[in-house]
Amino acid sequence: MSCTTLLVGKLASYNGSTIIARNDDSGSGRYDPKRFIAVKPEDQPRHYTSVLSHVAIELPDNPCNYSIFPNVLPNRGVLAEAGANEYNVAMSATETIAVNERVLAADPMVGYKPQVGQPGDTSYQPETPGGIGEEDIITLVLPYVHTAREGVLRFGQLLEQYGTYEANGVIFSDPDNIWYVETIGGHHWIARRVPDNAYATIPNQLGIDRFDLNDAFGERHEYMCSADLPEFMLTNNLDMTMPAATPTVGYQASAVSNDIVRIGNHGIFNPRHAFGTATHKDHIYNTPRAWYMQRYFNPSLDWDSEQAIYTPTSDDIPWCAVPERKIGIEDVDCVLSSHFEGTPYDPYGNLGTPESRHRYRTIGINRTGHMVAIEQRGDKPSAFATVYWASFGSGPFTAVAPLYANVTDTPAYLRDTTPTASTDSLYWTNRIIAALADSHFNETSNAIEQYIEEVHSFGYRHVATTDANLEQRFGQEPTTQEQQQALEAANEQMAQYLQQRTAKLLDSVLYTVSNLMRNSFVLSDRWA
Repeated sequence: MSCTTLLVGKLASYNGSTIIARNDDSGSGRYDPKRFIAVKPEDQPRHYTSVLSHVAIELPDNPCNYSIFPNVLPNRGVLAEAGANEYNVAMSATETIAVNERVLAADPMVGYKPQVGQPGDTSYQPETPGGIGEEDIITLVLPYVHTAREGVLRFGQLLEQYGTYEANGVIFSDPDNIWYVETIGGHHWIARRVPDNAYATIPNQLGIDRFDLNDAFGERHEYMCSADLPEFMLTNNLDMTMPAATPTVGYQASAVSNDIVRIGNHGIFNPRHAFGTATHKDHIYNTPRAWYMQRYFNPSLDWDSEQAIYTPTSDDIPWCAVPERKIGIEDVDCVLSSHFEGTPYDPYGNLGTPESRHRYRTIGINRTGHMVAIEQRGDKPSAFATVYWASFGSGPFTAVAPLYANVTDTPAYLRDTTPTASTDSLYWTNRIIAALADSHFNETSNAIEQYIEEVHSFGYRHVATTDANLEQRFGQEPTTQEQQQALEAANEQMAQYLQQRTAKLLDSVLYTVSNLMRNSFVLSDRWA
């Protein structure tokens, strides 16, 4: 499993924007080069075929312009990972999650089955395409939706029609709303809206811990789901809610289906119990990350003593919570690059023991390809309301920088990432820095901390200056080619700064680490 997600509602963010952020981490032992590109309507396929599952899907003929952060190598499909379209709808896909065996038995995954034998053979079996998966989702949904809610519904329809071969969490946002969708088995799904004053943490585990079927089949303000979810749950005994000691007398269900009142507490149940997992591996790999993120945003609570309500292995850490103060981009970057600083579980720290420092999977790991935090600002003109804050490579050794989303081209330093190592791209430069600095963390930490501070400061200033210039030039005009060119110029300026400042960091780290090589010898000859 891989990836860590943080979602921030608009009343919980520093500037009133919605923020969806996710580390895209590759599988163990694999490192996927990343890039930043724009996709024009004429480049969007009309006849789509998945690389991994071979499913073929006809797409609408009216895609819009959008930008994404895909893999460089096409061997596993597009894998767009994070993106936003010209209507200021953003997506992050996907957060790998897991469902339990009862769900898998009731609604199996739709896996690809290759051809067996040749036509005419007695043993011949034709190829059977699988469902949709991470490689497909953004490409199939983002170019065709105008709101986050539309995104949920389009994804849900595709999931019900084609199925999926894996369990995933998918995020949709616009300047007003964040919706988080979890797939349930091969064809079912649930979605919950992030409260405006809250943040949500998702660490590779089915996370939604409260669901109201009455709302999902009524006004759909906060919840949505597949059309047959109540029947699916009842038929397969998926509701794990304990009955109340004293039955409610005279309760009248407001939902359209009598099945709803039979689930949970009159339609309110815990999806984590019904569909999710709580295994020993979860306690090593998943729950510690939710614990640390919420420890960061709600520090006044007791997280560390023997009496702590929530520990790194707790199965009931809330899906969302109200932070003690508003959340800035630097907080998002800090949390999603964290290695459990200030705890006995920090692999670079000196607290605890050698065992405890490697007990749990941290958030910022070596396999991170990129982190993209998508900020959507309702108080800005729609032409430049969406800003990516993106970093490439292992989080503890890099920093997010802002890039405007509504563009038709992207800077070469971010776009033209090569399959093999090169200092001509941000991805590879940051990968090299991380690999050098990891073994000399303390000796290189000052240079890296200074880099993070300067990139964040330049980024905030760059956005403020660019916004002011754009508002002065264009006011509230809808998107024009001239505005997109101005955004592309701003992105190029940001990329040039990153190229210069990251090269400076590489030079510093390389010098420090070179002096600490095992074969170093300080005595020089008389000509040195």
